[in-house]
Amino acid sequence: MKVAVTGSSGLIGTALTASLRGDGHQVVRLVRRPPHAVSTDGSETRWDPRAADAGDPALYGIDACVHLAGAGVADHRWTRSYKAEIRASRVLATRALATVLARMDSPPRVLITASAIGWYGDTGGREVTEDSPAGSGFLSRVVHDWEAAAAPAAEKGIRVVHLRSGLVLAKAGGVLARLLLPARFGLLPRFGTGTQVMSWISLTDEIAAIRFLLDSATLSGPFNLTAPNAVTNSELTSAVNAALRRPDFPALRIPELALRLALGEMSTELLTSARVLPERLAGAGYPFRHLTIGAALNAELGR
Repeated sequence: MKVAVTGSSGLIGTALTASLRGDGHQVVRLVRRPPHAVSTDGSETRWDPRAADAGDPALYGIDACVHLAGAGVADHRWTRSYKAEIRASRVLATRALATVLARMDSPPRVLITASAIGWYGDTGGREVTEDSPAGSGFLSRVVHDWEAAAAPAAEKGIRVVHLRSGLVLAKAGGVLARLLLPARFGLLPRFGTGTQVMSWISLTDEIAAIRFLLDSATLSGPFNLTAPNAVTNSELTSAVNAALRRPDFPALRIPELALRLALGEMSTELLTSARVLPERLAGAGYPFRHLTIGAALNAELGR
């Protein structure tokens, strides 16, 4: 199978590319920067969705496209300009890609595009599934429009899958990597009350679930990529400390007000509470590798 991947240098893209190549698939990495000189096998192709067309040689002969590119939500304070960048890098880029794929003479069979559990917003910890409505905050609106932007591909008859990923736990990046440094010094705090529910998935399951959806012939629409057993922020903190064999200090916390003052609107990423269930993924028969936060952390941290 020949698979085009955007965002291939990110945490998930790097792991997915390695997984696909390990099984003998051909991966074309679509990058915005000039390809590295060391990439002599043609696996890296410079590609700008704003300038691409249906005859772009980078897309010739692909069987599938996995679209993971987008500005990092937790990379910068949410200024007005950065919020515009978040939206453009997701909504506009996805619409451009979907339009190009729809115009191809021989389009790929499937487009898998990144999404997020930000769709649901803050539910107060209430359980939600793929059938639950979108929230009303900034991220919820972005995710709603992000998924809608793939419509041109779906209208062409391309099978479109939206990956509503939770917090992806990996040693090399994402939220876990940010927690490890203070945890190693025994200084990992709770955020706010610590009671907010955080829906997570191990990197191993994230990649395996994407491969599961990629290989399907019929599955389409939104899928929650989250483990069945969400945890509170306090439980996550305890589990990280336990995995590193560090003492846990429940009284150590950063008050909600301090988080909002320090991070602004971006603090919602740490304070939002939603118990997101992988109802469609489980119903399709996906076998989770890591069902508990302890098992996931031990696996991802190599213990």
